[in-house]
Amino acid sequence: MATAAAISHSKLLVDFVKYSIVIPAYNESERIVATLDKVLAYIAGESEFAGKTEVLVVNDGSRDNTAEIVKGYAAKYPAVRLIENPGNRGKGYSVRNGMTQAVGDIRLFSDADLSSPISEAPKLFAAIAAGNDVVIGSRWLDSRTQTERQSFFRQLIGRVFNLLLRIFLGVKEKDTQCGFKAFTARAADAIFPRQLIERWGFDPELIYLARRSGFKVAEVPVAWAHDTRSRLHPVRDGFKMGMDVLHVRWNALTGKYSGTLPNKPAERRAVV
Repeated sequence: MATAAAISHSKLLVDFVKYSIVIPAYNESERIVATLDKVLAYIAGESEFAGKTEVLVVNDGSRDNTAEIVKGYAAKYPAVRLIENPGNRGKGYSVRNGMTQAVGDIRLFSDADLSSPISEAPKLFAAIAAGNDVVIGSRWLDSRTQTERQSFFRQLIGRVFNLLLRIFLGVKEKDTQCGFKAFTARAADAIFPRQLIERWGFDPELIYLARRSGFKVAEVPVAWAHDTRSRLHPVRDGFKMGMDVLHVRWNALTGKYSGTLPNKPAERRAVV
């Protein structure tokens, strides 16, 4: 028998959802409470979002009690849903899983640490209202928006990675890696089922696929603060991301992004 929360959420999905917020989460028990509190408080306080927004937390095989915490929120707030990955698959897989199950007309994904505050979302939504299909939150269009900068070494690695993107993929955006991006439903439904990179290097693939599909892409400056607890290792993961760029290029050359859209992932929305 469906729970009251599930029934309430079903009505929300059918009748009211305009915005979807997807939050990938792996071992986030220390941060997810504060994150959900901030997101839900912001939604409730803004008439444009109140009652029109779903929040999908995608648990990427966490070994801590992240899932139990989110289930507690879902029982109290019908807009919150927990999606379970089949084990630890990576941030790219988590974002894809959430985005392909989201139902909003506009779909945003945000890092679980809210390095870009959720209050910055209207900047991305305004760019979509202006006619763009994909909007990228950027730390580098206006570096003055950075309230807590990365180390020089991390910035250097980022610049080298950005150069690789320009050379191999023709991606010219200044900041592809900021975990704060919004998509129209039409763009999300076309791009995410084609996404093949499942770990850290998925962001450039999304932008590449967006431009390849003819969608209008914009980059807007957003407030951002580096979280020293970031799990991204600048050397180890930077190398893997560089290899992912080459994989995207190879996928394009071998026709893996062509043809009909694949079926959506088999994982379904959890009922809690």
